[in-house]
Amino acid sequence: MPEVSTKPYLLRAIYEWCTDNGFTPHIAVVVDSRTRVPMQFVKNGEIVLNISFEATSGLKMENDSISFSARFGGVSKDILIPVENVIAIYARENGQGMAFEAPNPATAPEAEPQQDEKETGAPMLSSVPVSEPEKKAATTEAPGDDDPEPPKKGGRPVLTRIK
Repeated sequence: MPEVSTKPYLLRAIYEWCTDNGFTPHIAVVVDSRTRVPMQFVKNGEIVLNISFEATSGLKMENDSISFSARFGGVSKDILIPVENVIAIYARENGQGMAFEAPNPATAPEAEPQQDEKETGAPMLSSVPVSEPEKKAATTEAPGDDDPEPPKKGGRPVLTRIK
């Protein structure tokens, strides 16, 4: 029997921790052809979803997928997310949670595009290479400067992914 990933168990544990502490759990998801989400809310190939009890109906966090119904602009939508596409789960109020490695598009299985996608010639998502000045800036830090900048006070917490 193949070994099951620890990721779905960690997702469920952090979801439970958020709800036990009165926090609002959110997930960040990489959107691909296997992900069913409202595309008008996708930005840069990713979407952040509130998965709290109040925001969802019929939430199922299984080992291979997360599914639920939620309202977007007053219209109920069925959402389906492959667990491997989840890149973070965190509490909205304080940003605490866990980030995961993004799926590699070269190795991720792709579903066959639907007929209307073939006809419209919708653009495909692709990664953007890092420019040379950004590469140099990342490697020219002062020695011994291992401490990240402390978080700023006030406003809403923001989850920052570091690749």
